[in-house]
Amino acid sequence: MVALSPSLRSRLATPLRIGTLEVNSRVLQSPLSGVTDMVFRRLVRKYAPDSMMYTEMVNATGLHYVKQLPVIMEIDPNERPISIQLFDCRPDFLAEAAEKAVAEGADTIDINMGCPVNKITKNGGGSSLLRDPETAEAIVRAVIKAVPVPVTVKTRIGWTDQEITILDFAKRMEDAGAQMITVHARTRSQGYNGPAKWEWIGRVKEILSIPVIANGDMFSVEAAVQCLEETGADGVMCSRGTLGYPFLVGEVDHFFKTGEKRQPPTAIERLQCAREHLQALWEYKGDRGIRQARKHMTWYAKGFYGASDLRGQLCLVENVDHGLKLIDQAIEAIEQLGSDGDDRLDEANVLEMAIV
Repeated sequence: MVALSPSLRSRLATPLRIGTLEVNSRVLQSPLSGVTDMVFRRLVRKYAPDSMMYTEMVNATGLHYVKQLPVIMEIDPNERPISIQLFDCRPDFLAEAAEKAVAEGADTIDINMGCPVNKITKNGGGSSLLRDPETAEAIVRAVIKAVPVPVTVKTRIGWTDQEITILDFAKRMEDAGAQMITVHARTRSQGYNGPAKWEWIGRVKEILSIPVIANGDMFSVEAAVQCLEETGADGVMCSRGTLGYPFLVGEVDHFFKTGEKRQPPTAIERLQCAREHLQALWEYKGDRGIRQARKHMTWYAKGFYGASDLRGQLCLVENVDHGLKLIDQAIEAIEQLGSDGDDRLDEANVLEMAIV
């Protein structure tokens, strides 16, 4: 049974301070490309009202050449606290983009220095900045000079297992003025494979005075607690664990604040959330929202009897009515099964849950 040690409980009892900003939660929702749009953030915030949310990452170069801000930068005036994440390798473009982000309502500016995707790194952005710390420092200084809100950095522990540079890199970011750093405890070459190397987060925490946020393998309350106990980090950032499960940030936040675990949502409650997500994407983005919803719907369709068949159907939905009908039929089928709906898993579902 998971429990908070006295020292961790004491640490979690105080707000997270990011420069001048005080956040009443030490659990953050990670920026996820193609995922953390305004619709998704609203769902997460429904269960974690105090947590910091992040937009999808925004290309500063692209922003320089357009007159109208992209939809991914759109912020609801009521969603606070909120950060806009930017990526690029040009300090001047990033400074300009940061000014636009603050005008849009960002409470902090986060610089992506950890994305491992080739199309980002080959242009000098994301985790390629781990190999160019001088440019990374210049970026942080330029953005700090341009905006009145805290500037933070999200990065990885290094380029490869033979090139783990996070200790020097993190210290450089702090010295340049970054007011928080989030460390995904994998190398760029790992991508999202293999276990996160949390021990490096602990080593970063030992040498920095700014908040250090742990990222990587935060799939449960138990994992989040274990990570903070082992590393001494100031908080956790949930990423892939929220795909099809926007309840996770709230579950971890609730446990951190109370020491009590929330009852996990039932299969029906998860599908009702999927229904809400689909409807909201349709209302917000129209047909494009339906296309984007397919991946989300398949993420929700896990862990209950008949999920495999439902997933195969949801990935092909062409319109909102068809998707809602499929979800409603699944809910009705589970209701007919009664309380066994969550437990009667077919072989494919058992396997997929083990993989996730």
